[in-house]
Amino acid sequence: MSHEDYPCLGARAALRRGVMVSEAFGPLDNADTTVALHRALLDFIDHWLRPDENFATFVAVFSAPTNVSEKAFELALWRQLTRLSELDARTHSWAASVDGDPSSPDFAFSVGGEAFFVVGMHDRSSRSARRFPLPTLAFNHHAQFDRLKAADVYGGLQERIRARELRLQGSLNPNLAEHGEASEARQYSGRAAEADWSCPFHVEDPPS
Repeated sequence: MSHEDYPCLGARAALRRGVMVSEAFGPLDNADTTVALHRALLDFIDHWLRPDENFATFVAVFSAPTNVSEKAFELALWRQLTRLSELDARTHSWAASVDGDPSSPDFAFSVGGEAFFVVGMHDRSSRSARRFPLPTLAFNHHAQFDRLKAADVYGGLQERIRARELRLQGSLNPNLAEHGEASEARQYSGRAAEADWSCPFHVEDPPS
């Protein structure tokens, strides 16, 4: 992410400003990992999310699995988010600003009552910007996107990121879409999801 050619300017800003919080965990999709991840995310929400900071990011790095296919990583990602959501639902309602249905264009992941956009990275991703030696999930607070949009900054930042992605990869991720136009769930794993793709996120009756 620190390389000058890395396309995500938001991630580079988080690094530069010292507001990228990272923590190492055990395997992805694991009960003990889920408890530790939930605790760390609640701590991040309490100590790092501020109305005057638009780039704070929590990065969770997992010990396994590695060297698995994009589909296998995608399934592990969603199983982990399902575990996390089931644990979180014991103490928190779904973020009021977004939908808990992953097929909804207004979907976003919720933890601690806050809405997040999740970016998955792993060692066999077909997207260069999503390649990382260990499986990783970056949690980006939705309210930060809303503030950037309100300040009329988001559009220009997005254009610059996409131009950098084109230079690096030669193409844009085909899943890209604006929140409210298509479910952002299609973007989480980084895999080019099929037109009839169905999100493998199974939480019964997410709190509204």
